Amino acid sequence: MSPEQKEKLSKGETTRILIEDSAIELFMEQGYHATSMRQIAERAELALGGIYNHFSSKEEIFQAIIIDKHPYKKVLPAILEAQGEEVDEFLSNAARIAIKELKSQPYFIKLMLIEIVEFNGKHGAALIKEIAPKALPIFEKIIKSRKNFRVTNPAILFRSFIGMIVSFMVTEIMISNSMLQKLMPKNAMDMYVDIYLHGILKPEV
Repeated sequence: MSPEQKEKLSKGETTRILIEDSAIELFMEQGYHATSMRQIAERAELALGGIYNHFSSKEEIFQAIIIDKHPYKKVLPAILEAQGEEVDEFLSNAARIAIKELKSQPYFIKLMLIEIVEFNGKHGAALIKEIAPKALPIFEKIIKSRKNFRVTNPAILFRSFIGMIVSFMVTEIMISNSMLQKLMPKNAMDMYVDIYLHGILKPEV
């Protein structure tokens, strides 16, 4: 957030952001369950009662982080501006944009894993409710632009696109500092996206 944007925030909004940022740091350092509201208050340099003026519980802070800090707010506008005359070129560029943005905010993937493991994904509905109305028209337009497109349901295409990006990011974490990581080519991300778009088999001649 730029200094100009911060100046426009009210004192309450600034405090809320401070609480969320402090909670993220602690969740990344020691996990969700090991983090207490008192620790978040101390990290934010607030009185414990000051946090409860903004959030009623640690889970409410976590849900706010999932919504407020989600990188889709940067990714979605960038995807809308992705270049490509053909569908596969557009999706390939859009995937690279999304993966690059997620790599710049690695904490989000870890928060997403906490959401899945600790909460069984229950906060995902609120996030999808905010994202879907903006994202689905993009994928509907993609399907309509090509008559022989194998996928005819925009929701399925959207889900598969998200799945491809998340699976790349999760496996990137899993193989980091391993022998497998050393075997990865420099263009591994491009190859991963290409497999998503065209499959693993060469077309029959």
